[in-house]
Amino acid sequence: MTNHAAAADDPAAAAAPRRAPAGAAVLREDVTEAIRAAVLAELAAVGFSRMSIEGIARRAGVGKTAVYRRWKSKLHLVLDLIGAFAAEGLPVPATGSLYGDLRALLEVMSHVLRHPVASAVIPDLLVEAARNPEIAEAVRGAVLDGQRRLAEGIVAEAVARGELGAGVDPDHALDLAVGPLYWRVVVVGEAVTAGYLDSLARSAVAALRSSEA
Repeated sequence: MTNHAAAADDPAAAAAPRRAPAGAAVLREDVTEAIRAAVLAELAAVGFSRMSIEGIARRAGVGKTAVYRRWKSKLHLVLDLIGAFAAEGLPVPATGSLYGDLRALLEVMSHVLRHPVASAVIPDLLVEAARNPEIAEAVRGAVLDGQRRLAEGIVAEAVARGELGAGVDPDHALDLAVGPLYWRVVVVGEAVTAGYLDSLARSAVAALRSSEA
């Protein structure tokens, strides 16, 4: 890095009136999307452990600096992609019942876990997370925070309806519902059917209610 501001992705931006703070780089959205597409292609071709910023930049047809302006490492780049397919930003299910809400959550998560990005990256990231606390924290933030928000909303609504007591832990609810799904999809690699999701939602409801006894 030099002492000068990084050049804008768009050369014409230098001549345009500046509204951003002085020295801020103009990040073109088409370049950002090209980089994201290149990451998906690299993941499919070489996997997370062998993926490099150089390979991503070459596939996207940009310089490495264009990647580093947006993400400080390949880990942060991949976590950004995973976050786009995780539950963060989705509305809390509002079916009117605890079973319905958990079933909706499982439907969403089954699609998330089967997405090529998740299936290609999450197992590798969990291995890396076991070795590196910083990576573990980043993975939790990208993958788990959105799911936890959904679980908190589902439990709060169930408590308000009188389906659950006030002491139910949303994290426990998330473990009961999504844990078996993760095992089946990511670890075992078994197919997920509508009947399986129905059964898993019923089992999670029963377990949550019995935990209050």
